[in-house]
Amino acid sequence: MKTNMSAARTLAIARRIAIQIMRDHRTLALMLVMPVVVMTLVGLSFYEQKAVLDFAAPALVGVIVMFLVFILTGVSFLRERTQGTLERLLATPVGRWDVLLGYLVGFLVFAAVQSLLVVLSLVLVLQISYQGALWHIFLLVLVLATTSLNMGIFFSTFARNEFQVMQFIPLVIVPQVFLGGVLVPVEQMPGYLEAVSRVLPLTYAIQGLRDIMVRGQGLEGIAMELGILAGFAILMMVLAAATVRRSP
Repeated sequence: MKTNMSAARTLAIARRIAIQIMRDHRTLALMLVMPVVVMTLVGLSFYEQKAVLDFAAPALVGVIVMFLVFILTGVSFLRERTQGTLERLLATPVGRWDVLLGYLVGFLVFAAVQSLLVVLSLVLVLQISYQGALWHIFLLVLVLATTSLNMGIFFSTFARNEFQVMQFIPLVIVPQVFLGGVLVPVEQMPGYLEAVSRVLPLTYAIQGLRDIMVRGQGLEGIAMELGILAGFAILMMVLAAATVRRSP
């Protein structure tokens, strides 16, 4: 029988995940360099269109963070399954939620670093104009990263190899790019598409980021978006817990 949840066991699993990623120099380098490279390319693409970049920045940040964190988590968690590490953990007295929360904390450290690099690149490299507090931007991006992280864990349980993880991108990320308000404001979409957009986490991330960066609102102005994103994160974690025993 599994024992009750333990903070010590959860932190031990998180520490192992962090050490493992730190030892994977290729993954670590991609994780640290990719956000800066992507944001730099975005800046070069809008070099002579500063006003357009300022308006598009909230959506770009949301898409880039969701994409990078989803890929990092999905591939890393898949490796844990295919190498038998997850199965061995679940065979011990460690509870399922200890395992999942341990993975969440371990991955979240690096997701937070990626999110911070994206936000800092936005300000220091792209030098966009924004209205709200920088830490409000980072907080919302971090909640989005947590949601994307749990999505990565959940969907990776259905993949048998890294290629299959990549195949989830057109199913999970791309629809949110088209329906989340990145290209066309949600309010201008046909009714049936607007209804779909209202059940996508990226919609609320972009809306919240625009409220902060364009309209200068504080945390009270984005409380609904933060709450909905947190709800998505919890839902994805519960779904992951229900499917985590799937064998590769």
